[in-house]
Amino acid sequence: MKKLRSNWFRVAVEGATSDKRTIKRSWLEQAAKNFNPTTYGARIWLEHFRSLLPDSPFKAYGDVLAVKTEEVDVNGQKKLALFAKVEPTSDLVAMNKAKQKIYTSIEIDESFADTGEAYMVGLAVTDSPASLGTDVLAFSALKPEASPFQDRHYSETSMFTEAVETALTFEEVDDKPSIGAQLFSKVQALLTGKQSRDDSEFAQVGQAVEAIAEHVKDLPDQLATERQFSTGLKTQLDQLSSEFTALKTKLSTTQDPHQKTRPQVSGGGTQVVTDC
Repeated sequence: MKKLRSNWFRVAVEGATSDKRTIKRSWLEQAAKNFNPTTYGARIWLEHFRSLLPDSPFKAYGDVLAVKTEEVDVNGQKKLALFAKVEPTSDLVAMNKAKQKIYTSIEIDESFADTGEAYMVGLAVTDSPASLGTDVLAFSALKPEASPFQDRHYSETSMFTEAVETALTFEEVDDKPSIGAQLFSKVQALLTGKQSRDDSEFAQVGQAVEAIAEHVKDLPDQLATERQFSTGLKTQLDQLSSEFTALKTKLSTTQDPHQKTRPQVSGGGTQVVTDC
């Protein structure tokens, strides 16, 4: 997906703030060192206002992607400056092309989340450059609570820097993951696929085991019943065999009532009686 990103541009310089305080060099160094969008995302706001409504003119206009520090020359003096790279919304791009809100002012918390170190919590776009901010600074000098920005501060320890002119240029970039991220994604996909296959096969094996268990769960009772039946059948067979043997013996010694009896042989001595 195509996105717009800015080049590096200066957003703050060590020195004065809109509340007549001083941005310390160490704060900018800490802001550059500590900034991480995943820790706390710094969004882009219109004139430091934060609206609760997504369709308000004071909605967020993008995100800060990264910050860094560099030495710059300001009126012949070497000072540390904070540079940022942002990802704007289409509304901010249109606003910038119309030459509106072309100055920036950072929101910096000198003790972010009780860490004791500074963090960049936001970035504002404005039409009030530092060179024209004398009235605001003089007004703020009366007492801190008289600042026109007092209701827009992120916290009691946050402050706004003087607005500096910003030359914003945007270029389209492909939001593609790095080679390492692509490789990790592919390996993860392969492992996930293998895991899915293993899980599927394991599930199938489990179903098969359950089916077998369901089928054989009554087998012990069936075997016991069959064992009892076999024992009874054997007893009956043994009894029948015994009875058959007894019957066979009896029959072998019993004369057939239908068989004719041979006539008794008569005669005696040496005489033979014949019937002719």
